Amino acid sequence: MAKEKKTLLDFWEEQMRQSHTASNYFFRKSPSHYHMMLLVMSAHKENKKLSVEELKTKLFKTSRPKSALIITEACEKGFFRLEKTSTDQRIKNISPSESFIEEFNEYLNTLKNISY
Repeated sequence: MAKEKKTLLDFWEEQMRQSHTASNYFFRKSPSHYHMMLLVMSAHKENKKLSVEELKTKLFKTSRPKSALIITEACEKGFFRLEKTSTDQRIKNISPSESFIEEFNEYLNTLKNISY
C-alpha cells in the first residue's frame, strides 16, 4: 500500500514541477479553464464538432466575454485551434491541437498506469 501511495505522490509532485509550463498550468488556472479543456477533449474523443458558440454556452458560471478570452489564450498558446466551417464561414469549430492531444493522452496513460 505504501508503494502505491508513493507512486501517486510521485506523479502529483512531477505534475507540480511542470505546473509553470505548457497546458499543465494553463488548464488548472480556474474551474472554467479545466471545464473548457474537458469539453473540447470530450468532443474530440467522440468525433463531434464543437463550435466556439456552443463551447461558450456549455461553460457553467463563466461569462461569454471571459469564455472568449480563455478560448483566445488557449489558441494563442497552441492548445486549441479554430476552423471555419465550409457551410457557414461565420461559424468556427474548436478542436485540440495535435501536440495537446499527445500531451493529454500521455497524462491519461500515466494516470491509468498508477495502480491503487
